[in-house]
Amino acid sequence: MKIHEYQARDLLVKFGIPVPPAITVDTAEEAKAAFEKLAAEGATLAVVKAQVHAGGRGKGGGVKLVKTADDALEVAKTILSKPLVTHQTGPEGVPVNKLLVAAGVDIEKEYYLGMAVDRASNAPVLIASSEGGVDIEDVAKNTPDAILREPIDPAMGLQPYQATKVAYKLGFVGKQVRQAASIMIKIAKLFIDMDASLAEINPLIVTPASEAHPDGQVLAIDAKITFDDNAMFRHKDVAAMHDATEEDASELRAQEYGLSYIKLDGTIGCLVNGAGLAMATMDIVKLHGQSPANFLDVGGSATEEAITEAFRIILDDENVKGVLVNIFGGIMQCDKVARAIVSAAKEVGFKVPLVVRLEGTNVEPAREIINAAKADVPTMSVGTDLTDAAQKIAAAVAA
Repeated sequence: MKIHEYQARDLLVKFGIPVPPAITVDTAEEAKAAFEKLAAEGATLAVVKAQVHAGGRGKGGGVKLVKTADDALEVAKTILSKPLVTHQTGPEGVPVNKLLVAAGVDIEKEYYLGMAVDRASNAPVLIASSEGGVDIEDVAKNTPDAILREPIDPAMGLQPYQATKVAYKLGFVGKQVRQAASIMIKIAKLFIDMDASLAEINPLIVTPASEAHPDGQVLAIDAKITFDDNAMFRHKDVAAMHDATEEDASELRAQEYGLSYIKLDGTIGCLVNGAGLAMATMDIVKLHGQSPANFLDVGGSATEEAITEAFRIILDDENVKGVLVNIFGGIMQCDKVARAIVSAAKEVGFKVPLVVRLEGTNVEPAREIINAAKADVPTMSVGTDLTDAAQKIAAAVAA
């Protein structure tokens, strides 16, 4: 589950990580008032930031620096008036419904700080780089030596000596070291305690030296946090942060029926039981010259109602030109699935080619059910195996 930047900042504050003052707003007029309030507290400039679940906001025009309240008003109007298009949204973009107006700060140096799970060691890992403020993927690709990794014992958390070591390696000096190490320990605690799957501060910055802070201040000025969906029952407060308007409507429908669905940009809809089998199905569709329109796993015990809804979700995608059903019957017996498929296909009404591949428990009776229903569902055919099914649906779509 993803949350917005303003929500992530609130969590940083909760865990004691320093951030500049900021106000969340819904309208341009509120953005103007927010600037005035921040200015009254001493800010000389502010940053107006679109609140969407996508990276690359700055390059897409969703992050703007303003120096007056009137500037904040006009910038906010522009950002709120149209979808924000970034490299992560696709060409259609996403609507912007909220803005964050944050006090601007002088920046002497930017860093990257993140937490993730290292699949190789099965443990959390602190990721840090002195090359902050840019996409960390680009840093990893172009200058991999600039990225530091510090494994963490999940029971012990990030230890002070580890954080201090990383701070020195990043080039922090003087009192900056203690500040940076403290932030590292706190972001690691947030990550573990809140069952996050990713926590990033980018950039983590150092301000220029001042009378109040001779070595500068270390602050987090942007944050991104995602959470493990399977752990949300332990974090009702985090679950309440979910913004359904940022999710694909079809994916939300699928969740209601216990389906795992992700929309893609191909033309062949896929209905499969089992995530691994779904991935293999998508691969073989691609192998035979077509592209999958979705990932859809109905699970091991899908009901007729769930399969019917799965078909509806697939066919609601106007790009779908054909559907491939690939079921391996184990707990879900093939004959029961076949009856559900036929009933669902009749109810939904198929106008595109439908190829069904069944294998496993009671497969022969299942194939008889499918063949007997061809008169009622004339676009339906049976694949003898996965290769045959993929070839048939690819040929039908290409015809």
